[in-house]
Amino acid sequence: MKTILTCAVAVVTLGSSVHLSAQTPSEYLSLRLEMERAIRKGNTFLQSRQNKEGFWGEKETPALSALVLAAMMHDPGLDYTKAHPAHIEKGFGWLVRQQKDDGGIYVKGLATYNTSSSIMALLARGRKEDEPVILKAREFLINQQTDWGNKGTADNKYDGGVGYGGTYAHSDLSNTYLALEALYHSRQIAKDNKTGQQPELDWKAALSFISRCQNLESTNDQATAVAEEDEGGFVYFPGDSKAGERELKDGRVALRSYGSMSYAGLLSMIYADLKPDDKRVKSVLKWLGENYTLKENPGLGQQGLYYYYHAMTKSLVAAGIDLLERPDGTKVDWRKNLGRLLVSNQGKNGSWVNENSRWWENDDILVTSYVVLTLQQLYYSIPE
Repeated sequence: MKTILTCAVAVVTLGSSVHLSAQTPSEYLSLRLEMERAIRKGNTFLQSRQNKEGFWGEKETPALSALVLAAMMHDPGLDYTKAHPAHIEKGFGWLVRQQKDDGGIYVKGLATYNTSSSIMALLARGRKEDEPVILKAREFLINQQTDWGNKGTADNKYDGGVGYGGTYAHSDLSNTYLALEALYHSRQIAKDNKTGQQPELDWKAALSFISRCQNLESTNDQATAVAEEDEGGFVYFPGDSKAGERELKDGRVALRSYGSMSYAGLLSMIYADLKPDDKRVKSVLKWLGENYTLKENPGLGQQGLYYYYHAMTKSLVAAGIDLLERPDGTKVDWRKNLGRLLVSNQGKNGSWVNENSRWWENDDILVTSYVVLTLQQLYYSIPE
């Protein structure tokens, strides 16, 4: 199981400089058992919601099915020495059939979002026969990297990033981080492929776009104003924050940083191979420590709360952070706090849902998938 999970979760530690010792594994035993039960109940709920054709949720959004399948493949109760259950095989069969001639895995729109999520699900299955599908999907994602204006110069503020595609043409940090995640974790398949040279993302350009989404004037050539309390955090794309703006004392207007994109930014920088002593990494970790909370998505309240939990867990696991340091010097066992919270608010039918509908989080299939994946990240990353 851990071999598969390591491929699909970001075990890409920044190093000991940001790693803090946590409690012993025995102190997590009770919580680990509770999380395992919650995962099982969540996946049982998801199984009950499968369409007879094999997909989950909206047929036009394969990402929903991909998230469900990834959650099912990472279930600690699944016996990988045997054939996968019929509902999982049926789901993967449907997902693979959605691949288009251009390599993308989508039905109509949101092509990059759907393709990124689908790659992660296929990686979780870990089958050799899926590799040609993954390679085609990788090439599709790489071809979606924005490069407007003079080619290869990152002269447009959106250059280097990835957007939804279609009518949502320009880059944003959410789609960029999901694409980088899929490309990073499938890189070995591309490297081992014997059918010829594989295309590669322009990682330098990607890092340029990521930096332009960070509230840090010294490294962001697009930032015209940054409030002290927002320094180091991230926004949705250059010039836009879903958390809005704030007016500074000198009359300039600055974008507000917010939680979910700040964790997405940290994880993106890890994939782009930034080192722990890089100012951009140190600055976002400082902002995250100052704004740590599980009560809300900082800057957005209850909007996107479960996306926030998922991004938080992936990025802190990737960064090797067991205890998150707060401004007063205290160290928070974020893993234990989040695990307990998620276990406690599971519905009787095994699902989770956000009462706030922003970004589809009133959809119990989407949110239950987020939570099951988050719990699995917590479960398998408990310090040894």
